[in-house]
Amino acid sequence: MESKKILQSFKVRDELNHEIWDYDNSKNTKEPRLKPEVDKKLLEIADNFINFLGVDVDVEDITMTGSLANYNWSSFSDIDLHVLVDFNSGNVDRKVLRELFNAKQGMWNSLHDIDVYGYEVELYAQDADEPHFSTGVYSVMNNEWIVSPNKVEDSFDEEKVLQKSLIWMDMIDGLQRKSYLQNSEETLKMIQKVKDKLKKFRKCGLEDMGEFSYENLVFKFLRRNGYLGKLSELKNKITDESLSLEE
Repeated sequence: MESKKILQSFKVRDELNHEIWDYDNSKNTKEPRLKPEVDKKLLEIADNFINFLGVDVDVEDITMTGSLANYNWSSFSDIDLHVLVDFNSGNVDRKVLRELFNAKQGMWNSLHDIDVYGYEVELYAQDADEPHFSTGVYSVMNNEWIVSPNKVEDSFDEEKVLQKSLIWMDMIDGLQRKSYLQNSEETLKMIQKVKDKLKKFRKCGLEDMGEFSYENLVFKFLRRNGYLGKLSELKNKITDESLSLEE
């Protein structure tokens, strides 16, 4: 039942989410703009995140992407809020800055539980020069669409998505079983390898076929059924145990 519900959540809607988007006052625009109170709150959240980053860099834009900026939103959706940063504006090496921001955004998202009209807000620090593959990108800072959402054909083979997801799920379950039998250092290496493969798997799908690529749908399936969280929790558990001393 849960699998069926997740697969149904990928279906395309006729309109954007009315709780987030202002249809009543956007009659003269092709696509609705954010509701004023939503726009204001997202800017406030982004400002808190920028202060938390603690690095003096130029912020070029604050954008909203993901399914809530498109027609494939569902009850599983969250608000993906991206802070676009000029990585050349700081006095820090780009690679070091990327690693710092990855750590900071992970920390900020784990420390905060913020939602807007029931949808969780996730923050990302994005290199302004980095391409972002999404059919809906909205500038919260300028209150306008950068890339208008596209009501694409949502026909896909549900069984194929499910079968490909099961392969990854079996792999993650296998890692959990091995964690009880295998050297922790080796297990951590295997977990990181799976995480890297999943990231590349999704990226290739987005670049090739976009939002409705099988790779992206499988990734979303794993996120929505908790398996991506399970992988991260396993990594943290093993790390904690390896750093602990038992009595």
